[in-house]
Amino acid sequence: MTMTPEASTGIWQPYTCEPLLTPAMAHGYDAVPAAELSRLRDYLDELVKVRRAPVHVSVAFNAVYFGYDLGGEGYGASPLDPDGFPVIHLRERIEALPVGAMVHIATTSQPLYAEIVYKEGQHPEIGPLGEVPGWVSGAPAGAEGPGRPSIHRAPVRRELLVPDLRAFGEALSLRPAQLNRLRDHARCIDEHGHVLVDAVHPSREAAERDEVSFYAAYLLTTARAQLLSPFVPVSLAELACGRDEELLRGTLMCLLDVIARVLASSDALRMWGSYAMACDDLAACWRDTGPLGGHDMSALAASLQYAAKPAAKRRYAIAATTTAYTAVGSRLRDFPGAAPLLSGLGYPTAVCRANLAIADLIRGESENGLFESGTRVSLDDAFEGGGVWRSHHPGTYEEDSDPLAAAGLGWRATTEPPLSCASPSGPSSDPGTEPVVEPPTEPVDMPLDDATALGAGQLLRIGDSEVAWRMPLRLAHLMDGYLPLRPIIADELRSLSRGQTTVRLELTHPGGDLEKSEEVQDTRPDLGDGGGRLLDIEWPLDFFPGLELHLQWPRGGRVIRATTALLETPVTVGERAIEHRYDAAVLTREDAPGSTRTRDSATGLDAGRLVMRAVRRCGLLTPDGHALLDRSVLPTAVYGQAPAVAQAEALEAAVEELLAGGHLYPATGSRSPDGQPHHPARHDEQEIPLIGYQPNPVPVPRPPASHGASDRTWQSAPMALQYVPGHLRRLLPGSSPSDAQRAAFHAHCRRLGLANGGELPLGYTFVTPHTRGN
Repeated sequence: MTMTPEASTGIWQPYTCEPLLTPAMAHGYDAVPAAELSRLRDYLDELVKVRRAPVHVSVAFNAVYFGYDLGGEGYGASPLDPDGFPVIHLRERIEALPVGAMVHIATTSQPLYAEIVYKEGQHPEIGPLGEVPGWVSGAPAGAEGPGRPSIHRAPVRRELLVPDLRAFGEALSLRPAQLNRLRDHARCIDEHGHVLVDAVHPSREAAERDEVSFYAAYLLTTARAQLLSPFVPVSLAELACGRDEELLRGTLMCLLDVIARVLASSDALRMWGSYAMACDDLAACWRDTGPLGGHDMSALAASLQYAAKPAAKRRYAIAATTTAYTAVGSRLRDFPGAAPLLSGLGYPTAVCRANLAIADLIRGESENGLFESGTRVSLDDAFEGGGVWRSHHPGTYEEDSDPLAAAGLGWRATTEPPLSCASPSGPSSDPGTEPVVEPPTEPVDMPLDDATALGAGQLLRIGDSEVAWRMPLRLAHLMDGYLPLRPIIADELRSLSRGQTTVRLELTHPGGDLEKSEEVQDTRPDLGDGGGRLLDIEWPLDFFPGLELHLQWPRGGRVIRATTALLETPVTVGERAIEHRYDAAVLTREDAPGSTRTRDSATGLDAGRLVMRAVRRCGLLTPDGHALLDRSVLPTAVYGQAPAVAQAEALEAAVEELLAGGHLYPATGSRSPDGQPHHPARHDEQEIPLIGYQPNPVPVPRPPASHGASDRTWQSAPMALQYVPGHLRRLLPGSSPSDAQRAAFHAHCRRLGLANGGELPLGYTFVTPHTRGN
């Protein structure tokens, strides 16, 4: 007998309620039903209130994935095996650990298990009052001095790790007296309850990854056995519907992104970077008049305005430009009475509160970081010393520079050569030479990304009864009337052909109007050795490039079902109204000016539309549909070669007009020695100006529902069948699983890669995979 799924509090309880992570979350935030997001948000809101430190996205993932009990037992109530955690030693060189890592801190007696909940750089050059040499701010891991990056392939960086020593409940924690003894003797942990290590990063590139990406890589390698354990509430392999490495990685990144966006969207929380804090706790801090309360936070924020301002005016010459860099973590220790509050988990709490106080002051009392005092304050390094803030006097108003985005100007000032004053030589202006009239050049189109680079789709499930996948429609599919097939489907259809010459395509388009001839179509399969496709498809008129299709093929049959899904809120992107889920990257590339269902050409477009087409089709593409193009190559991207002077001037004028109108935006990138552009700019490459396209989807409120037929498209469709993966559930005291449930769990473990299967942990049963809905 199992316990009922939802507790009276309505907050998720691991191993009692159904898992919070669902198959829909494996497809990204936009694919998750509102009810599932709300259920996850309620739990995370409560988690942030219960944990004694700001909750990082990685720590929030741990709580949901490994089953953190909010009643006080933490992870200690789950069947996790802590003996498999990495062992770390105080002040020793270790492999770099991300926030979220569960570790075994070496002691001479009892094991000390902990979860790393916070991390920052602890460069030895940072002073006791938070003063930071400029070159340290934004420096890459292992930098040896101003302008001198690490020469080692595996750079080493001094890092401070803050462990939560109570994350595994009282049963797996040391007694207070034992912890105090370890602190007093600086054994395993220092006097503040922290761990200082020399962290070895596998490469310079790896050291520059954001903490969430680092944690995902860590889970898939060092902590892989922990990640793929059959004892978690629901396994990643079950959510990914397979154990292929790319499938696991993609699903894990989707889950982390869902959790990050749910934290950021909560009205009860505030974020500093990837750390979430409860608004109620912050408000209580601002009201507190004691050490590190509201007065101290305001004083710290205000002091940055004057950190670089000269004490007195110079009598002669122009006032000197001064810059100061301040590390928040060290600066906090200088406040009277602060020391006891900066030990243990109090340190990351104070650091995140201080950074938020500074950010609020900048937002509320400055013009994009520029204060009335003449000083510009901006974040320069989000990692070192708890956050390094740059105070520059006299400052200037910088419209396109976000003062809350870490810029790394301190390090860049030591590595970037000064701008050359030499101007490029122009064309000869010999008055005796007749001007040469250049013939106009016709615009050309670079080929679009092929299916392996853009919109290739994602395999969702391969089972004994069906194959399911999703993919965005491409412009070529609409123009030529075909649908590409997954290789496994083409192979099986080829063997099943038995002289049959058609495959039926069934289209479902909730909220849209389909003709009868479009709902069910007999298509002609092309099953050549190089792949497969369905031909002679009549795509509905409101289908567009980027529209997301969810496809299903019942194995052994000759029917393929394709379904679209409504957005929770319709949007407009440019001139296109969109009601269904779509791939923003494909929409940017293939819904550009000059691209329609019957024509794809730049011929006949004016200069502004030529610029927009080139940026969208040729620029660096981001998953959310931004496209950024090296401004210097624009004429070549449009015409395939250097155009006539008049044409180049027309393009440049069009760029300025599009920038002024907000249709494009300026950005800074870099170019590698082999000519490849990059964005964001890389530290060791030459900076270049970019022009960028931003999709900017604008929400459109749905009209109020009515009983009229004209509003039928806006009404909610019946709840689709939802797949619930197999998962563990805690039993009531005195209950035991049936033999069938034991056998099902044994088979589940084998599917997850355990050759000998596995046994149910004591006190748990196994809920087999099933579907629910209408």
